Amino acid sequence: MKREKIIVRTGVIGIIANVLLSLFKALVGIFSGSIAILLDAVNNLSDALSSVITIVSTKLAGRKPDKRHPFGHGRLEYISAGLIAIIVLYAGFTALTESVKKMFVPAPADYNALGLVIIVLATAVKVFLGIYVSNIGKKLNSEPLIASGKDALLDAVISASTLFAAIIYMIWGLSLEAWLGAVISLVIIRSGLELLRNSVSLILGKRVEGDLARTVRQTILSFPEVSGVYDLILHNYGPERYIGSVHIELPGEYTVRELDILERNIAETVYEKTGVALTGIGVYAQSDGSDLSNRIFADVREAVSDMPAVLQLHGFSCDETAREIRFDVVIDYNADDRTEIFEKIAERVRRRYPDYTVLPTLDADSADF
Repeated sequence: MKREKIIVRTGVIGIIANVLLSLFKALVGIFSGSIAILLDAVNNLSDALSSVITIVSTKLAGRKPDKRHPFGHGRLEYISAGLIAIIVLYAGFTALTESVKKMFVPAPADYNALGLVIIVLATAVKVFLGIYVSNIGKKLNSEPLIASGKDALLDAVISASTLFAAIIYMIWGLSLEAWLGAVISLVIIRSGLELLRNSVSLILGKRVEGDLARTVRQTILSFPEVSGVYDLILHNYGPERYIGSVHIELPGEYTVRELDILERNIAETVYEKTGVALTGIGVYAQSDGSDLSNRIFADVREAVSDMPAVLQLHGFSCDETAREIRFDVVIDYNADDRTEIFEKIAERVRRRYPDYTVLPTLDADSADF
């Protein structure tokens, strides 16, 4: 079954389950006078809306690329995940407001056996729905489904706390609804912020997962001609839609025709194994092996040996005729000042080789190998 059909089917199941739960809880809340149950019923309706957003966004994201959006519409799924996060936040703040009001103006609740049974069933349904939707979302790499599943599990916590408050009230006459509601509201708000942060991160361009980057690298290195893989940059245009570029190190005597054939083979193999479309493959020529070139490269590496923030040094080239030294350096983003470290490296090499023009390049630390 296609990914889109599975997501739509899962969304429809969520809509039906949440609407039915909302109706039952609303009736129980009205007859018992429980603000917690009524808020829970409203929250179920917001969950149904989340499922609607998931279905609509999946349909829109599945549209074919067009002139305005040549890389497709897959990022709409990340936007919809953000909308669901906003719904979760709204539910959390609404519940917090009502709980605080209840603290100052308490009203007696009237629980009955039927109401408690419905709460127990609702909790069980929400746990099952949350696990089911989350697992489908992770399997299909669907951020909206993952967000909906997490929301459903939070609802199960709300229902369980409502049940706990009801039991305490029936046994000891102590009303904890407002206080439990406030605590759960804060949990919901925190979860909503986490969901929103993740969706915004994906839209901005989140760092590529290490497993994917390593798989791409190992696939390219499986070609015997390739001695190094560097500067892998992957752009995410939706779930499982990666377009990227990379630099590879090859023998200097490679002809253009040989390079053309190799690049095509690499791109095809990487796409077959990982689904990543490499639209650009740059080339570094291996060092010519001359004594001077090897000595200068060793000096450059020694110049950065006391800098733990330097993650990688590659693409070294020494043109003795033009008197130029070129190399690329990757500096950890966690470093206090990447630019200052880069300039210090360049200055150290220039002091060692004043007769050469030193042309280093600061590369992005964009993938974990």
